[in-house]
Amino acid sequence: MTTDRRNFLKLIGVGGVGASLAACAAPGTGLDKSAGRRVVVVGGGFGGSVAAKYIRMQDKSIEVVLIEQNRQFIGCPFSNLYIGGLMSDLSTLTIGYDTLAAKHGIKMIYDSVTAIDPAKKTVTVSGGTVIDYDRLVLSPGVDFRAEELEGYDLATTPQIMPHAWKAGPQTLLLRKQLVDMPNGGTVVLTVPLAPFRCPPGPYERTSMIAMYLKQHKPKSKIVVLDANPDIASKAGLFRKGWKKHYEGIIQYRAAQKVTAVNVKSRSVFIEGMEEVKGDVVNVIPPQRAGQIARATGLIGPDKAWCPVNGTTFESTLQKNIHVIGDACIAGAMPKSAYSANSEAKICASNVVALMNGKETMEMSGINVCYSFLSAKEAVSVAGVYTVKGGQIVAQPNSGGVSPDLSETEAIYARSWLQNILTEMST
Repeated sequence: MTTDRRNFLKLIGVGGVGASLAACAAPGTGLDKSAGRRVVVVGGGFGGSVAAKYIRMQDKSIEVVLIEQNRQFIGCPFSNLYIGGLMSDLSTLTIGYDTLAAKHGIKMIYDSVTAIDPAKKTVTVSGGTVIDYDRLVLSPGVDFRAEELEGYDLATTPQIMPHAWKAGPQTLLLRKQLVDMPNGGTVVLTVPLAPFRCPPGPYERTSMIAMYLKQHKPKSKIVVLDANPDIASKAGLFRKGWKKHYEGIIQYRAAQKVTAVNVKSRSVFIEGMEEVKGDVVNVIPPQRAGQIARATGLIGPDKAWCPVNGTTFESTLQKNIHVIGDACIAGAMPKSAYSANSEAKICASNVVALMNGKETMEMSGINVCYSFLSAKEAVSVAGVYTVKGGQIVAQPNSGGVSPDLSETEAIYARSWLQNILTEMST
């Protein structure tokens, strides 16, 4: 499935692309910083957009430049509901940056970052513009460790075996494959070893696909090959929901690490041995921090994620660069949208403090994550986090999971989505 720009906008339910750049620099000239201090934020997702906003809210004397390659952002949370047929398009998950930029005086550059020079404190974008900074906030999201899957090619494999782990065309493709699959077909979904973006995400997706199969292709089944020893989040509630709604449809297999794929036969191989074939194969590859973080020397010994100071989110490897969201090592905090939002606010406050020679604030992080198990029922997990011994840990006796499957939680979940996207875009 190929989707050009015009047709993709139609498919996600968005009619226009938005206004012109809030700030547009001529290629190669750089942006003049002689007037004052500047923070550059790279990545306009759940972390970067909020960090840019809160820095400006707390200190208008600091110029903020937000670099984001896309004029519109499509959130991954709730994209599983589109895959399961509960959303007609992706418009509910889509926001732009025009209002955010205009309201808070954020300078937008729509481009991709090609290089960061920590010594010179500059960021270079593909158009040739060089932007200098006093501090940099990096929120690059995740990339895939494709080299760990024999036969997997990042350019071609996802067109046959979509990962749909970055919302947009991949989400549309997986949905289309489900719709086109014959009744009696098999869906194979693979889960990588943790950590990965959105710990409950694969299991919510399992629920939504099973719901679709039950309603429209009752002779079909979904086989889940999980590299982890158990369901990574809200395990008891997922099992209860699957038994209640999808018994006989979901075949869940724990400790089944997929190490190879064959696109032609639509097969995956467990530890290079057992072959499992599917009519629709949703391979979610193992993950790591976005490429620009790796190119900048921000990756730790695990060769995957960025170690940071748990209070300021400043890199422990490169000074004056802060890493937030999925890319950073945030201890007990999961790689989720709300974690990124919480980290962004803490980071923003401490960036402002550091730039003004003031004491940094103590870290107090929050995460709330909702998962749908059926059209009307959802569950949640919540946590509160702090720093002890230099590490981010969960506060004792805080948070927890839903007591049961709940229609009320589904209402809360929809409200949560609306609120977090509104905070990002206004």
